[in-house]
Amino acid sequence: MNILLNLFPGGRHKALTFSYDDGMTQDRRLVDLFNRHGLKATFHLNSGKFDEPGYVKYEEVAGLYAGHEVSAHTVTHPFLERVPRERLVMEVMDDRGALEELTGYPVRGMSYPFGTYNDEVTDTLASLGIRYCRTVQATGEFALPQRPLTWHPTCHHKQMAEIGEVFLALDPPPPYANLALLYVWGHSYEFDNDGNWDEMEQFCARMAGRSDVWTATNIEIIDYMDALRRLEFAVGGTLVRNPSALSVWVTVDGAPVEIPGGETKRLDA
Repeated sequence: MNILLNLFPGGRHKALTFSYDDGMTQDRRLVDLFNRHGLKATFHLNSGKFDEPGYVKYEEVAGLYAGHEVSAHTVTHPFLERVPRERLVMEVMDDRGALEELTGYPVRGMSYPFGTYNDEVTDTLASLGIRYCRTVQATGEFALPQRPLTWHPTCHHKQMAEIGEVFLALDPPPPYANLALLYVWGHSYEFDNDGNWDEMEQFCARMAGRSDVWTATNIEIIDYMDALRRLEFAVGGTLVRNPSALSVWVTVDGAPVEIPGGETKRLDA
C-alpha cells in the first residue's frame, strides 16, 4: 500500500494564500475585493497605529477582517533585531493581546516589521506563542515552509500574475504530485501608489472559484500541515488515526482519501 501525505483539503494539490501588512485604510478596498471573489487572506496589524491618519480604526477591526485572519505585526513596527529583548517581548505580546481583544480568538501568526530578523528574534517568537512569521524574501517557488518562523513567500503581488499562471499550470499525475502553495504578499497602499488595483482585480477573478485550489489564511495552512503530520499509522499501514479536530486528506494507492478529525480509519476497506 502506497500512502502519501500530499493533499490539501478536498483532495487538492494546490493552495493559495495572501498576506498584507500594516493595516492601512486601503485594506478596506482589498478586503472587499477578496470577499467578492471568495478568497482568504491574512492581515498583519500594528495595534499601536489604529486611529492614526491612514490606518484603520480600532472599532472596525473585528468587522472589517471577519472571515480572514488577523495576525501580529508588533505594536509600533520597530526593527526587532535592534531592540532589547524585553522590548521585543512587549511589542509582540501587547500586540497579540490587543488584537485578541478585538477579534475574539488567539493570534498565533505574525510578519516581521521591515522584514528583518535574526536568530534571537525567531527563538524568542517561538516562546511567545507565535506559530509562524512571514519574511519578505520571495522565493519564486511553491514550497511549504520548512521553518514557519522564517516563512518565505512565493512573490510580492507585483509578480503574482506571471507566477500565478505557472502555478495554475502545475498538473502532475496525482501519485507523484507535491503540495504546491502560492503565497502572495504586499501592502494594500501600494495599489494606490502604483495605480494597479485592476491587476489585483484580474488576479482574484482568475483564482476565484477554482475546484483545484484551496484558498486559505496563513494560520489555516499551518494548522492543516500540523494535523497532517500528526496522523498515527499502524505498523502495517492499513490503519490510521487522526488525533486532531481537522479532517485531512492523503493519497492511498493513487486515490484521495479523507481522514475525518478524531477518527480511526481503515485504508484497505
